[in-house]
Amino acid sequence: MRSGLSDDDLARIDQHLATTDDLLDTVYPGDSGARQPVHTVYVPADQFTPDFAAQWGAQALAAVEAAGGMEALAAQVGIEPGLIGEVAGRVARKLSTEPIEDLRLDFEDGYGDRGDAEDTDVAMAASKVSDAVASGSAPPFIGIRFKCFEKPMRARGLRTLDLFIGGLLDAGGLPDGLVLTLPKVTTTAQVEAMIIAVEALERVHGLDAGRLRFEVQVETPQLVLGADGRSPLAQLPVVAPGRISGLHYGTYDYSASLGIAAGYQSMEHPAADLAKEIMQLAVAGTGIRLSDGSTNILPVGEGAAEAWALHARLVRRSLERGFYQGWDLHPHQLPTRYLATYAFYRHGYPDSASRLRTYLAQEEGAVMDEPATARALAWFVLRGVQCGAIDADEVAADIGIRVDALTALAHPRLSDHALARA
Repeated sequence: MRSGLSDDDLARIDQHLATTDDLLDTVYPGDSGARQPVHTVYVPADQFTPDFAAQWGAQALAAVEAAGGMEALAAQVGIEPGLIGEVAGRVARKLSTEPIEDLRLDFEDGYGDRGDAEDTDVAMAASKVSDAVASGSAPPFIGIRFKCFEKPMRARGLRTLDLFIGGLLDAGGLPDGLVLTLPKVTTTAQVEAMIIAVEALERVHGLDAGRLRFEVQVETPQLVLGADGRSPLAQLPVVAPGRISGLHYGTYDYSASLGIAAGYQSMEHPAADLAKEIMQLAVAGTGIRLSDGSTNILPVGEGAAEAWALHARLVRRSLERGFYQGWDLHPHQLPTRYLATYAFYRHGYPDSASRLRTYLAQEEGAVMDEPATARALAWFVLRGVQCGAIDADEVAADIGIRVDALTALAHPRLSDHALARA
């Protein structure tokens, strides 16, 4: 066979695409496969105690018991009858053993402006978080939200961040699941300023470069559509490669900024859906995780039944749209968070397992899945395992694959060798 492309031609093509190759390697590495929490819970920083998660779990279980038990609540909020037996026991165990997956001690809206007294609360927060981690009572992910980088609050926010990191290190070290949250971002410059701060902290404390990553809260319309007509969201992975762990949608701040009346502010408002769809497009393939917001309709008092049903429906809606994390504001929201989440994964697991087994065995089936679809199927099952909806031994029996190999299969840069080992 004749070849028409010379070595010089191939070298010119490589040179022309060098920038693209670098962009794909640094900005679009794909998801790491590490665990993502299914929710985030916020608590005013001065109210945190090492047994906070256990208290919320106990309150959640008490609310379920008062509602007639877990199976009754599952039926009440619309869980498929055939799945109730599969999820009820799992959710009860989850609320007893790990009721909160991600906890944020709040020094921003939930805390307010307390002047220099905040220094004392920061030191106390660092000490209590360290105690909780040491005792095993801390959620897998834990950290703080400090004040935003707008001029009136910037110095206070940076001081709180500085003191908290220093306090954790003085108390023994940074938790593996440390999370830092930068709120009310309006420009990429504020994210770049955050990088300056964390790089300085890493340098001063002798931490590995890149150890301090952070979330960005999407609460302002300026971050979705900038003054130049472009979306700053799409620039975040470029200006902060590897630093941003997640984008969290802020339901009420964002809605209020658009002038939406309070009674119509919701996670499912069309304006919310537009913002979240842009978030998805902006970080697809970057490894940056997404979190939906919250509903402030709480399952307490006479309206508890309706609020539980609403919360379960909204959780399921977010999952179906590719938002695998959200915010919970009250302990009574935990049962429906897990009921809806577990039902989502249990419902989809049989088909996903069957298709993955067929794909790995290279057999012909009713659906011809491509590698990208196989990765999506693997991701679905992996997320179910990570949150407790699916057991590892089920995966081994039904798919014939180990969880570590499942993680490799879910990664977009999977090599042929890794696939063969799966």
